Amino acid sequence: MEPINFNALFFNHEIPFCKVYSMESKDKLEKLLVTNRISFFVEWQEKKFWQRFFDETAEKNVFTIRINEADCVLARDLVEGIECVMLGAEAV
Repeated sequence: MEPINFNALFFNHEIPFCKVYSMESKDKLEKLLVTNRISFFVEWQEKKFWQRFFDETAEKNVFTIRINEADCVLARDLVEGIECVMLGAEAV
């Protein structure tokens, strides 16, 4: 029996695609990704204790959206008009 070669496939090539800074933008992006059949993972990044007190922004959470590397081009086109979304270095 031959071993399975996963190097030729995009199997588990998850990359940090973008950071989202508002709950509304996160919800909008999630709906876009689901309707376009792009699997994703939302990583919640809580701010540190002192940042909550001294940060001037009202939003307390930052979300990192992680997607498969094979879907990066399509997802980048979908994200273009959404506010409070910054693409990651690997997505550009």
